[in-house]
Amino acid sequence: MHRAEPRRRHCTDTIGGRSQIREYDPSSVAETPEELYARARNALRTPAVEEWETWPFEGAVRPRALAPPEPEERELKGAGGVDCWACAAPDEEFLWTDDRWRLFALPEHALPVVVMLVPREHVAAPGDLPDDRAADLGVMLARVERAVRAVPEVGRVHVCRWGDGSEHLHWWFSARPARLPQLTGSFAAIWDDVLPPLPAEIRTANLAVVKKALG
Repeated sequence: MHRAEPRRRHCTDTIGGRSQIREYDPSSVAETPEELYARARNALRTPAVEEWETWPFEGAVRPRALAPPEPEERELKGAGGVDCWACAAPDEEFLWTDDRWRLFALPEHALPVVVMLVPREHVAAPGDLPDDRAADLGVMLARVERAVRAVPEVGRVHVCRWGDGSEHLHWWFSARPARLPQLTGSFAAIWDDVLPPLPAEIRTANLAVVKKALG
């Protein structure tokens, strides 16, 4: 007799009415920030960055002294939607918009394209998105990456999320120029500050390609 396979549970399924995903418990952290500071402050290392092809600088480097932990996390800009630039800016300040998302083009940069994708509503982290909007985010990340990659002479598009400045959720799309191996990898953002700014006419033409590709 054929026996039906048991249904595989997903990590978000509930057991006995409770989610299998554990809530964050500070007491479960193995090392506090104070303990990390005490352990690391006199044991900092200098990686051999001068040997890396992507390192933008010449000369010796040394680690900056590690500052001790602060009593509380610093409040992010626009926390809770108060004085939030992404909430307050009109659609006219964005390169592309729809009813859920807006794409902001940085006014000055050195890489071929640097744009940020933000949701219309104020959301602080990817995990704060409702499931339908989180699914839509995956589609939008692919759409914007594809649009930026449509710009001629782009070798790669770095899709990144840093959340320590503005609280409003934002994703960076940085286009790395083709055939320049020094600009590959995580230092591309630093190279964006090292290289001279992109001429305005080239920036305008590149953004027009992105906007057309998004439709």
